Amino acid sequence: METNSPVRVRFAPSPTGFLHVGGARTALFNWLFAKRYGGIYILRIDDTDEQRSTQESMQQIYESLRWLGLNWDEGAIVGGAYQPYVQSQRGEIYRKYIQKLLNSDNAYYCYCTQEELSQMREQARAESRNQSYNGKCRNLTVEDHRKFEAEGRQPTVRIRIPNQPVVVQDLILGETQIAPSSLQDEVIVKSNGSPLYNLTSIVDDIEMQITHVIRGADHLNNTSKQIIIANALSAEPPQFAHLPMVLGSSKGEKLSKRHGATSVDQYRKDGFMPEALINFLVRLGWSLDDKTEIFSIDDMIDNFSLDRIGKSGSVFDVKRLEWLNNHYILKLNLAERTSAAIPFLQQDGLLDDKISDQERPWLEKIVESVGDRLTTLADITIYTRFFFTDDFDYHPKDVKKWLTKGNPVAALSGARDTLLAIENFELDTVETKIKGYLDKLGVKRIQVMQPLRLALSGQTFGPDLFAIIILLGQEKTISRINRLIDHIPNINERKVN
Repeated sequence: METNSPVRVRFAPSPTGFLHVGGARTALFNWLFAKRYGGIYILRIDDTDEQRSTQESMQQIYESLRWLGLNWDEGAIVGGAYQPYVQSQRGEIYRKYIQKLLNSDNAYYCYCTQEELSQMREQARAESRNQSYNGKCRNLTVEDHRKFEAEGRQPTVRIRIPNQPVVVQDLILGETQIAPSSLQDEVIVKSNGSPLYNLTSIVDDIEMQITHVIRGADHLNNTSKQIIIANALSAEPPQFAHLPMVLGSSKGEKLSKRHGATSVDQYRKDGFMPEALINFLVRLGWSLDDKTEIFSIDDMIDNFSLDRIGKSGSVFDVKRLEWLNNHYILKLNLAERTSAAIPFLQQDGLLDDKISDQERPWLEKIVESVGDRLTTLADITIYTRFFFTDDFDYHPKDVKKWLTKGNPVAALSGARDTLLAIENFELDTVETKIKGYLDKLGVKRIQVMQPLRLALSGQTFGPDLFAIIILLGQEKTISRINRLIDHIPNINERKVN
């Protein structure tokens, strides 16, 4: 795609909650488009919803975008030539444009009461009309204005819809024509003087010289209204590109929490890496060749194009995100992976805030023992909790399967005595001695190794058994085996009762 003027795009979230993954994808596509064409990526805060907008949400949006690496060139916090970039601070600018629309007769004051508007809606339903407003205040006289003002009515401002189709040339969806019968004179300013979204959005796009508006298809209905306002202001509207919706399932369901976490912040807390989430989001609607799944940031920038974005919705597949996350975790070297995992161990109270130089090598060996099992960084606590605390329970199903048949006390006692007799407590020696003991015992190795795992970790999955023994050390290993041996009679007693 070629562009005739310097690209200026914006991501304009509403600070009414955490940054949703759908919004994050919109931010990413705008960021990539700007990078691809050497343009400017702007962050604008569209907080016209005064009741629901909060400073907390605004701050969280900033943090989520920065965590993803989607730093903006211009906009909120960083400033720029068109500040302020928060709509609630741009009231004077909007008033200037509202007056311009009123002076040109492209907008007008509407004094209709809520009761009158309700009656109009009922009439429109009865007549199966799309337009619920009947244009009652379209052509008021000076006397009408004086009369309504004398009654104390506070007017709204409505944009006057032209009696001709509105043509939307969408860079993804193609051309659409919206008939005048599908539109009505929209309220663009509330009776308290607050401008509404469709006015503020296009005014800011004009003021900030936005060349392309790339946003979700849920905004498609707003586009024709914003084009009408731009035309009424004799301004050139930006080019529009509407992204396919992010779906919760192949059945076309809207993405919701039951399909997985929906906020970027929650994925961060759950142990997902920003690289994985970015890689995942770029494939929601965009593709290079329908087979490449792994993309570096440079790959994305070099290949990004609106032409490669599909028209249909994309399914948010958590399993694919988990697969990508595992890939990016494994790309980290051991030191990096350990540093990434440590905060999750600290969060669970398994590690102190400060890690000593002596402790670090041991932690790296623990992370190394987990191998390729981490789907998320938070999984580190699932696989390694027992290394840091003796306070764990034995998994009930594993207890029933491995400790209620045969003679587990004798098997564990033999393993304990074998380990106790080892002077050179190193991996090769421990593995050789335990395997030798198991061969002499004449039973399947798993019948002793699983009870041994239970003794040491409370579970029968996780790192290699011999790695666990070495990392725990001889003294702690013996102590934990003894603890389970002492516990087994209680298990059998409950079984009898």
